[in-house]
Amino acid sequence: MTLVRTESLMPTVMRYFDDFFTRDWFDWTTNHFSATNTTVPAVNIIETPESYIVEMAAPGMDKKDFKIELKDNVLTISSERKNESELKEGERYLRREFSYQSFYRSFTLNEDVVDEEHIKATYENGMLRLLIPKKEEVRKKAPRLIAVK
Repeated sequence: MTLVRTESLMPTVMRYFDDFFTRDWFDWTTNHFSATNTTVPAVNIIETPESYIVEMAAPGMDKKDFKIELKDNVLTISSERKNESELKEGERYLRREFSYQSFYRSFTLNEDVVDEEHIKATYENGMLRLLIPKKEEVRKKAPRLIAVK
């Protein structure tokens, strides 16, 4: 027969139940949101033989909200947006959390690989896409098939 000690397990289990029963499920303070009202958008980076594609999820933004800058091989994508809305007469904010948003992401580009002069950006359906072409001399070429005679 093996004896199992449960002393180390009990405090953890007790804290779990205590947290479950004492938590205020309707408390929407900054425990549930960013304390600074900022978020960092998720990014996908895809490599193709001809280019790199950067996809950034930024729903609810406008094209004019973005600033994309390339300086010293560092590509910086930033945004600053203020939400200025007017209240109707008799209305007042009890809590206002979405009045300002900003973010920036930076990526270092390899100057020997990237064709900096032909970078393009589009924004559609909440997705910012940057097409960063590779220089012709570094593009991966498809394998050449050699016929046997």
